[in-house]
Amino acid sequence: MLHRAMITLFLGLLGCSVFPSEAALKKYQFDIQVKNVSRLCHAKPIVTVNNMFPGPTVYVREGDRVMINVTNHAQYNMSIHWHGLKQFRNGWADGPAYITQCPIQTGSSYVYDFNVTGQRGTLWWHAHILWLRATVYGAFVIMPKQGTLFPFPQPYQEFNILLGEWWNSDVEQVEKQGNQLGLPPNMSDAHTINGKPGPLFPCSEKHTFAMEVESGKTYLLRIINAALNDELFFAISGHKLTVVEVDAVYTKPFTTEAILIAPGQTTNVLVRTDRVLGRYFMATRPFMDVPIPIDNKTATAILQYKGIPNTVIPSLPQLPMPNDTVFALAYNRNLRSLNTPQFPANVPLTVDRKLFYTIGLGQNVCPTCINGTRLLASLNNISFVMPQVGLLQAHYFNTPGVFTTDFPDRPTTPFNYTGAPLTANLRTSRGTRVSKLAFNSTVELVLQGHEPVDGGIPSIPSPRV
Repeated sequence: MLHRAMITLFLGLLGCSVFPSEAALKKYQFDIQVKNVSRLCHAKPIVTVNNMFPGPTVYVREGDRVMINVTNHAQYNMSIHWHGLKQFRNGWADGPAYITQCPIQTGSSYVYDFNVTGQRGTLWWHAHILWLRATVYGAFVIMPKQGTLFPFPQPYQEFNILLGEWWNSDVEQVEKQGNQLGLPPNMSDAHTINGKPGPLFPCSEKHTFAMEVESGKTYLLRIINAALNDELFFAISGHKLTVVEVDAVYTKPFTTEAILIAPGQTTNVLVRTDRVLGRYFMATRPFMDVPIPIDNKTATAILQYKGIPNTVIPSLPQLPMPNDTVFALAYNRNLRSLNTPQFPANVPLTVDRKLFYTIGLGQNVCPTCINGTRLLASLNNISFVMPQVGLLQAHYFNTPGVFTTDFPDRPTTPFNYTGAPLTANLRTSRGTRVSKLAFNSTVELVLQGHEPVDGGIPSIPSPRV
């Protein structure tokens, strides 16, 4: 009897350690649907999740298991990527089309099943095929475990702020036209805050996000940059922002007049409502310090103190200039890990493999394109060719002919990566080449951008397509 009791006690303790009481199974249903939406005096059908733009927020706690069933009712193939979620030996749930899975075809469903391990904070999800993520995206909020407080002043309330873009044209046609002409796709017609451009645009009085606050409170804003390519400034008139987290990693808090947030990045800030009661614009516009044409118009939303009538005209914040590199560099220098005993910054002291990847944008010969060339992105002078079979599937089933494993650890032809103009006689090849890494190894990856010339396009000679 004593032996049986000891076994029972041991199994009970084991169960407590492996299956903590606060862990839960969170289930969501995502229906991919086409819906007519109007912005900037234009109406058009867009692809949405659950008829929402932006899509629904996923709320979980650290340690939860998440199952999200995605059913595709649209005419486009679809996949969803959970941006920033660590998929520990669980690549099937990551979502990039033709990389970890074949896309979900019209009329079909796929269940994304993963655990949220060792993460808490703000991330996001989006379509990961073609340009569908221009409208298919939403927040992914990971709350701390039950009983665990934030390592900063507890907010009275929180809001999600998703920065995005709007095209009056069909985004799939915009991308296709750019590829056919060999030019960058047409820039967006407006940036958006929670899917709305704000009253500085025509037909947009009702398409303005408003956030009502009480005086003397601290609010947490979970800010997500869902724009396709633009780095964005964000500020609130008359209010300072205290940065406390970036990409689901707590930071040493610092206070700033504005933030700079890269595409795909998330930033949590605290806002203290200690100003004169009124209405204040929240505003966003791009940062771009090279001569590339961009949508440089300012999108706005409203922070409104409780009890203030809508007739009060909001004031605009002083955003940094679009080419304010000094602000951008100073802001990024302020980003530091929190590095406390509870949230340490464990940097590996030994590296098993060192990778050096150069990122370039070249031009391939294209007789049918408008200028006789087509823009071509590359890593280590290799431009990726999308396979027709998911790479993870091909790896798992040992399917031959889908990819090769000879992607180089560094450029095959070293050159002056930041020189202008680039004079190295480079050759850009195309292929589906991957790099295999040993499980549980420590890898150092250095990303080096090429010096942009000629309007932002590096001078990289490329072979004929």
